[in-house]
Amino acid sequence: MTIRRITLRSFRRQPASPYPSPSATGALLARPRSIRHDPRHTASAFALAAPAVLLLLVLYGLPTLAVLVISVSDWRFGSTQLAFVGLSNFAGVLSDPGFRASLANTVTYVAIVLPGTAGLGLVIALLIESRPSFRAIYRAIHFLPFMATLSAMAIAWDALLNPSVGLVNHILTSLGFSAVNWLNDDRTVLPVLAAIGIWQGLGYAMVLFMAGLKSIPGELYDAAQIDGADGWLDRLCTVTLPMLAPVTMFVVIVVALRALQVFDIVQILTKGGPGHASEMLLYTLYRESFDYLRAGQGAAIAMIFLGLVVALTLTQARFMDRKVHYQ
Repeated sequence: MTIRRITLRSFRRQPASPYPSPSATGALLARPRSIRHDPRHTASAFALAAPAVLLLLVLYGLPTLAVLVISVSDWRFGSTQLAFVGLSNFAGVLSDPGFRASLANTVTYVAIVLPGTAGLGLVIALLIESRPSFRAIYRAIHFLPFMATLSAMAIAWDALLNPSVGLVNHILTSLGFSAVNWLNDDRTVLPVLAAIGIWQGLGYAMVLFMAGLKSIPGELYDAAQIDGADGWLDRLCTVTLPMLAPVTMFVVIVVALRALQVFDIVQILTKGGPGHASEMLLYTLYRESFDYLRAGQGAAIAMIFLGLVVALTLTQARFMDRKVHYQ
């Protein structure tokens, strides 16, 4: 009888569990919920977020709203009155051959600059990481064009591409080729501008890819080698590129947005010529708004440009996020 009582007593007095009971867990989960719905905490959160929200509205919301109002009105610079004209400004812009040419040139420019900048940036980052010697010098050389002002670089490129005394044509003629008027030929002007854009953004993409390569754990390459990925191409396809997917997504979005916003080199080098061969969307917007003083059509182009930027960003983020492998 005594042994039985001791056994039952020891069975009833079990040690306390290190985990909370369901009732205690429910109480712990309910406690933050009550804090979150506390009106005082809600008011504090709104008060802390209000300055940032107000600043965003002043810097982005109000200008966007003003451009939208101008795009559906006949307002001109200096005028104190405006009248609603509906979508006539958009219809006039879309029917303009110059705008359609600038839109096609912008799409072509982005299609050349985006893969060129991202692809070459990745290749150069891989080459620099594979050879540790003079790594800092190579990084500085490739990143220098991104740090310099594009206006100064455009003037330097104008001198290099001069049809009579430019260094590029001097090299071509010394090799037996004929000189080319690079910036005044509608067959070469857009590829030349795209090459300058790639050269200018190459260092930025390279630095981002190098940072991504630094963050890849070495154990993944060891595991890939054990699984049979002996060659550099196998390691590149199975480890490097999948782990660089977040960096690649960021590089693609940033480079595409910068390519859409090209203006400096067009303004300095070509003025949109010859004809409309190198005219871009922002340059067309500038001419309509400030040269021809057609503020309504300029605002309509701005809204179309804003829609393209938002659509491109959302499309790229949605498409590439499916292939991103986060660590």
